[in-house]
Amino acid sequence: QVQLVESGGGLVQPGGSLRLSCAASGSIFDIYRMAWYRQASGKQRELVATITIGGSTYYADSVKGRFTISRDNAKNTVTLQMTSLKPEDTAVYYCNENPARDRYWGQGTQVTVSS
Repeated sequence: QVQLVESGGGLVQPGGSLRLSCAASGSIFDIYRMAWYRQASGKQRELVATITIGGSTYYADSVKGRFTISRDNAKNTVTLQMTSLKPEDTAVYYCNENPARDRYWGQGTQVTVSS
């Protein structure tokens, strides 16, 4: 059974950048669509970006033009490059399949954007 582990979060100033990584314990090459989600304190979890096996991507309007999702099936990783970060990007970020599967939720990685 595949387990997903997120890393790369931290504290960054507004306008800064972070690179999040999602490492799978098993193969993800046959998972059609992988995604990043986030959950801010007191809010519902929301979809941030998705990427298919073929490399087609989707971005939430709130991150379009600032975030880039990528996947490396050979290395079983999914990455989220985040630039021009805003305080409203503060959240715990998770990777999962899309649609999400309960068994894939991990601990997430905290991203805090603050001066």
